Amino acid sequence: MRAGWSCAGVGWREGLPVLRWARSGDGEGAARRVVERESVLRAGEAVGFRVLGERRCLGVWRAGRRHACPTAEVIPGGGTRAQCASCARLDRARSVAADTYADDPRPYRVYLAWFGDGLVKVGITGQARGAARLLEQGAVAFSWLGSGPLMAARRAEEAVRSGLGVPDRVPYERKRAARLRIGADAGERAREVARVHAQAVALPGWPETLERSPCRVVDHADAFGLPLPVPVPGPRGAGALGGLGEGVAVSGVLLGVAGPDLHLAVDPSEADGGPPPEGPGAPSLVFVDTRVLAGWPLAPVGAGEGTTPGLVRPLRGADEGEGEGDAQAGLF
Repeated sequence: MRAGWSCAGVGWREGLPVLRWARSGDGEGAARRVVERESVLRAGEAVGFRVLGERRCLGVWRAGRRHACPTAEVIPGGGTRAQCASCARLDRARSVAADTYADDPRPYRVYLAWFGDGLVKVGITGQARGAARLLEQGAVAFSWLGSGPLMAARRAEEAVRSGLGVPDRVPYERKRAARLRIGADAGERAREVARVHAQAVALPGWPETLERSPCRVVDHADAFGLPLPVPVPGPRGAGALGGLGEGVAVSGVLLGVAGPDLHLAVDPSEADGGPPPEGPGAPSLVFVDTRVLAGWPLAPVGAGEGTTPGLVRPLRGADEGEGEGDAQAGLF
């Protein structure tokens, strides 16, 4: 049993980002109770934490609650999935995203999501979840395409993917890099989504049981705190959180939250061990992927503590490798 709270990633409640926490309670093995809580994340507030102990599996989400990992397995520190191999297999054994639950009777929606210029994807989500999946993915703008039974939604998703060349996955590194370049023109985003929407609903072979949805573009730029401030020039201008481990600390001012990312303004003289060319105290923009934080026990940093030197790495460009796929395990 672990003492204290472990991070369980970012969630969205009524359009607001929250940081989730989990702690093992009474019981043994898989019957062990998991206690959860949430902290609302607000732009402009100081955010700081220090890693304590080992990263452990967060278990499996089923029937609206988290079920503990039977062995509280220690897991690798750098991955974006906070599960051991056994819990990951259990997740996929009853997963719509993995096509192992094709008889799910719940209604689904097909959507178009926009992440940056020319970066549009098609996907599906449970109708009961509303726009939560789009917020979790970091979709800056989106529109529904249609709604209906699961298999009809799957056929429509495939029709758009193959008919228009619109992907159903966008590597996360590309989303993050595109976010740096997003401007304030919501009208331009809406026009691009509307253009692809019109092409998609006009495709032949649209499933009869899937009701088409009119194009109504929802923009998340304000919810995400976009556009981001122009980062400091040079390699220290924007970075991503590197490898975590016992004792490392992260500290900064929250600029906003998009998908699983916290956008922090961090003093680069603390983050990389030396003052920037522009002088001490110049803020750097740091992306903190809370999928990598998940599973680590965290504690608040003390007053005056900064980010561990060397922890922040330069942000890779949109075309520098594909990065990890945008896993859809959190659809439901």
